[in-house]
Amino acid sequence: MSEPTPDREFEQLLEYLRQNRGFDFSGYKRPSLLRRVTKRMQLVNVESFPDYIDYLEVHPEEFTALFNTILINVTSFFRDESSWKFLAESVLPDLVRLKKADAPIRIWSAGCASGEEPYSVAMLVAEALGTESLHTKVKIYATDIDEEALVTARQASYIEKDVRTVPAELCEKYFERVNGRYLLNAELRRAVIFGRHDLVQDAPMSHLDLLLCRNTLMYFNSETQARILGRFNYAINPGGFLFLGKAEMLLLHSSWYAPVELKHRIFAKTGQGNGRDLRRMLGQDRGPDANGQNRSGQLSDAVFEAGQIAQIVIDGGGMLVMANEQARQLYAIAPDDIGRQFHDLDLSYQPAELRSLIDRVYAEHRIVTLANVERRLKDGDTRVLDVRVVPLSENGTMVGVCITFDDVTRFRKLEEEVESVRVESETANEELQTANEELQSANEELETTNEELQSTNEELETTNEELQSTNEELETMNEEMQSTNEELQTINDELRVRTDELNGANAFLQSILSSLRGGVVVVDPKLNIIVWNPGAEDLWGLKFDEVKGQSLMNIDIGLPVRGLRNPLQTCIAQGSEPQELILEAVNRRGRNIKCRVAINPLTNPQGQRVGAIIMTEEMGM
Repeated sequence: MSEPTPDREFEQLLEYLRQNRGFDFSGYKRPSLLRRVTKRMQLVNVESFPDYIDYLEVHPEEFTALFNTILINVTSFFRDESSWKFLAESVLPDLVRLKKADAPIRIWSAGCASGEEPYSVAMLVAEALGTESLHTKVKIYATDIDEEALVTARQASYIEKDVRTVPAELCEKYFERVNGRYLLNAELRRAVIFGRHDLVQDAPMSHLDLLLCRNTLMYFNSETQARILGRFNYAINPGGFLFLGKAEMLLLHSSWYAPVELKHRIFAKTGQGNGRDLRRMLGQDRGPDANGQNRSGQLSDAVFEAGQIAQIVIDGGGMLVMANEQARQLYAIAPDDIGRQFHDLDLSYQPAELRSLIDRVYAEHRIVTLANVERRLKDGDTRVLDVRVVPLSENGTMVGVCITFDDVTRFRKLEEEVESVRVESETANEELQTANEELQSANEELETTNEELQSTNEELETTNEELQSTNEELETMNEEMQSTNEELQTINDELRVRTDELNGANAFLQSILSSLRGGVVVVDPKLNIIVWNPGAEDLWGLKFDEVKGQSLMNIDIGLPVRGLRNPLQTCIAQGSEPQELILEAVNRRGRNIKCRVAINPLTNPQGQRVGAIIMTEEMGM
């Protein structure tokens, strides 16, 4: 059996997190996710993913640290100031103006992290409506997958650095200084409802007028982004607004959202779109079949390959899943008809019985054609159609049918005219036939041109997606760097505080040593001098710089230092008592004195003796 690859082992780790803690990271972009997990593994000195799974089982507290590393909670008040200014001056006034007096305003901040974003919009709404209306008319929901971040958000307490981006007038109005921190006032705190929510797995909020999801989508892959945006589309009211981050775009969903201000990533819901877009955005395709192939993708590819003018697609379950613009116009197919059973639609039996044709295609696995079908329009005009039911298959398995309606009315009339004229003139008939062939050639050239244009558009769309993915990845890395910088800043602040405390302690110690009347000398276990106070300088005539680091036994002063060796070694030895003796000495002025010498052990915080303290005091002769 082959050994597991690193990619497979990483996926096994993600599955372990999903099963044990309910965090599903399968929709996250793999490069940034891999970087964050690897960073955490390095901090705990674990090299392989299987070993990290074992580490998590033994140390359950590691889950919290890992999730805090993966879920980068980099945010701030009024992040991207110009975008928030546009929201306040252009979007919120329109939103308030268009709402009825008794209609509530519903706002959702998805991926709110530590709360700065929902509190920012709460301040703007309070400025627009007043604090009282904020509570009676406005509902602000704020959600995130990180429970620890939500705890911080509910407290609404921030340090001075966090509120620097809040305009001065709003900071003064809505924050109060408490114990060195900035606390948001109670009125705004009550206006925001916080809760845990997984954008990938949980149902969205509903009936929203404004949805903020800034610099969150960029962490997900394109498929998961499409599914989340589909849920957002159903959550937002028609005409409601979607506010994204500066690194996020809606490259594939222009039919559902129209840009209000593209530079600021503010979009309005249009309510348009077709069934294919809807299924792709909601992520509700049928999924892989028995052969592991995606059935919706097979249908889409087959329809594009058919390339007919008016066409519809019916899947294997008998559901109408696609209808192009020509087909919708010809048969008045409404958007709600997409996704309905085909046999429930009038189109299934008018202008011809199509259900029996579909059954024949499934039975015979071949194209079935019904020619010269007449359809009478509401204006009294009649059209002649050639109906073709084409089986759509992949690897020999039927996945649906494509029905094309070729409007041959003009050609049928032309044939009748040609037949009438043929009797009168064979030459005219040949000329008409030539014109017919030229027209057919022109149609083929046009079809070829259309296919080439479609191919070019698809390539351009793919390139745009790749550029967008790269941009989002760069933004993710910037956020990671910002998070690391903030951690380093915190460490620097702590070091600065400790340095100040150490300098203060040193100054205090120096003050004590300078205040002592006698001489104080401190030596290490090897009897090398490490402290020599001003009293010692005055008594023996040597400065600290002259004796620092030298052995006490080697300095030449009026004190008989060699007689101190044994008492010093005895005092430094563990368990011995302090030593005191009186010696005859000569001070720096050359005067004979009696000197009291007290030797006490120097101990560290663990109680170990690491030297001795020698106090010398002149007694006189």
